Amino acid sequence: MKLDILAFGVHPDDVELGCAGTLLAAIAEGKKVGIIDLTQGELGTRGTAETRKVEAANAAKVLGVDVRENLNMADGFFKNDEAHQLKVIEVIRKYQPEIIICNSPEDRHPDHGRSAALVSDASFLSGLRKIVTSCEGKKQEAWRPKYVFHYIQDRFFEPDFVIDISAFHDTKIKSVLCYTTQFYNPELSEPQTYISNPQFLESIKARAMMLGKRIGVDYAEGFISKKTLGVKSFDSFIQNET
Repeated sequence: MKLDILAFGVHPDDVELGCAGTLLAAIAEGKKVGIIDLTQGELGTRGTAETRKVEAANAAKVLGVDVRENLNMADGFFKNDEAHQLKVIEVIRKYQPEIIICNSPEDRHPDHGRSAALVSDASFLSGLRKIVTSCEGKKQEAWRPKYVFHYIQDRFFEPDFVIDISAFHDTKIKSVLCYTTQFYNPELSEPQTYISNPQFLESIKARAMMLGKRIGVDYAEGFISKKTLGVKSFDSFIQNET
């Protein structure tokens, strides 16, 4: 299956927090969208790899994505090396996305920045035909996405562009709340963490409101691009009045 957008997260719930609204907006436009989780989040303080798997599946249903896979890399210990790059290259060539969205280039959690570099490097290498990969016993064709964008996570980066997610913000939060072991849940007796604090999700909403305010909408998500973005005319900047 060829996808329009393939979103990567090193941990299940990264994509939901970082760009779920954008994925929902794309799906509403008829785009084919997939999610790839690099690890099972097995080192997380709360929950287990098994509960995270169920939560990720539930979130995928809420979002309505076409596919969600987990590459089962080692949480906390994966590397940006040849073996891991080849795993990412295989899945990029499998789905041939036009756009890839991935973790922040730098963040509080070291896995996030390392994942960003891994996916970015693999996205380029995937276009080199002399790198040989296969899927289900068949040799894959080289494929390079047109763009690689990074969503913003805990550390704030000035975005290169923002996307209006006002119509989809509530569903985004619903997908995040599928991770019942990870976020605030007074019924759980597990240790409290940075993200299980009840104020954490409020900060996610506040950031979306702040980014939305910049473009005159209720909620938005911001993205970083290493590639210069171009438009065909000034009309591309004109937004419809709401």
